[in-house]
Amino acid sequence: MEELFQKKLSTQEKALRINLTKAVYGSFAEIGAGQEVAANFFKVGGASGTIAKTISAYDMKFSDAIYGSGGRYVSEDRLKRMLDHEYALLPERLSHRIEQTRFFAFADTVEALNFERTNQGQGWMGVRFQSNPCCEPNECVIHVKMFDTDSLQQQYALGVLGVNMIYGCMLLHDPGQILSSLMDGLTSRRIEIDMFRISGPDFKKVDNRLMALKLVKNGFTKAAMFGPDGTVMQPSEALYKKNVLVLRGRFRPVTHVNVDMLLTSLRHFKKEPDVERANIVVLTELTLNDLSPDGKIDETDFLHRADIICSLGQTVLVSNYFEYYRLVDYLSKITKGKKTAIIMGIYALQKVFEEKTYDNIRGGILESFASLFGNNIKLYIYPALNNVSNSLFTLKDFEDQLPLNLKNLFRYLMDNQKMEDIKGANTNNLHIISDNVLAMIRNRESGWEKFVPHKVEEAIKDQKLFDYEPPIEIQSSSNSKLPIDVG
Repeated sequence: MEELFQKKLSTQEKALRINLTKAVYGSFAEIGAGQEVAANFFKVGGASGTIAKTISAYDMKFSDAIYGSGGRYVSEDRLKRMLDHEYALLPERLSHRIEQTRFFAFADTVEALNFERTNQGQGWMGVRFQSNPCCEPNECVIHVKMFDTDSLQQQYALGVLGVNMIYGCMLLHDPGQILSSLMDGLTSRRIEIDMFRISGPDFKKVDNRLMALKLVKNGFTKAAMFGPDGTVMQPSEALYKKNVLVLRGRFRPVTHVNVDMLLTSLRHFKKEPDVERANIVVLTELTLNDLSPDGKIDETDFLHRADIICSLGQTVLVSNYFEYYRLVDYLSKITKGKKTAIIMGIYALQKVFEEKTYDNIRGGILESFASLFGNNIKLYIYPALNNVSNSLFTLKDFEDQLPLNLKNLFRYLMDNQKMEDIKGANTNNLHIISDNVLAMIRNRESGWEKFVPHKVEEAIKDQKLFDYEPPIEIQSSSNSKLPIDVG
């Protein structure tokens, strides 16, 4: 079987392999545009070895009668109902096959491009499956966006994706392989997978936060999300029409400065006249660039940072939007015009105003600023210490240092409340630099604890994050233990 995983098989080859695997047997339930998955298994022959049943509950009344009434039909909740119903029928009606068969139930609920081409094609796919007969099932769920401009092409792409998903779940065992095989025969110009979750008795050790990172790393999506409890989230659903406040950082580790940036900005954000307090979502963002400055991503280091951020109750966005204006453009499409704010250190703002940053953009700095400072977007600027005078470095000082050709642009943004100094920042912490704190932790120096929140300290020590080891102790002549800092 080893050669089976060495080369990429075509959609037809994958479907045929499954059809010829006698132990694999299951059902297909497809709502909306996702009518092509089961068809691939019929077309290659031998489908009687795989397919127990196919169903397309296209009419809403029929769908409700089978799966129960609910809210939206293209949603994870509807997908779960479909999987619950269809999988339960397999051992119930096929009890004579239980000991020899690995059952699966595949379901999808999809909205394709409408006739007027006014919507975004998107949907949910899931497989509930056994790795061995008589075992408790596992489950894999994904959310997809479709970019083909023809509905038939969208359906074809969904058919390919569905076969890849079933093949991966039934014939591959490594979650990374399952994920990476999903896009076989497809490109990110046609399909985007922005959520992937795999769970069950055979995947207890899988950290789906790492799977979220792999989605971005592999180019399957530009952004993925997970919550404070580590549960992966679908960004478009979690952020739809929300007031979003974002702090980008390396968080290596989270320091008092990071926390103060969030808290002080949040106080400002809540006072904005067009922000609903109950509608606010706060995001801490990690970019691939900050995770891989040398081109390689240390997955352990990523999980350490994720553990730290989650310990503070924060939601994490992992993105491949190096430029701020691309991040804002992405969020604006989801929030649908709701107020969005970016928290930024003033030295990061210097990079934003460097014209050479936009040499590869036809419209240069003006084109990028059209997105960055578009409708209902605001930047909260956190001060820094002036290394020369030891005074606060704020937007007023920033303006004084700008080239003449950018001063009017800066003034326009300030006059229109597109940027604002963060008032009330804890200036006593501005000397804290996360790189220095990280070096202290790794060098087993004492004293780093006072630079981070207590929960962060606990997480680092309890979970041995960032290679933490307690300071070495020796016995003094009086038999008392003295810590020794190791440089």
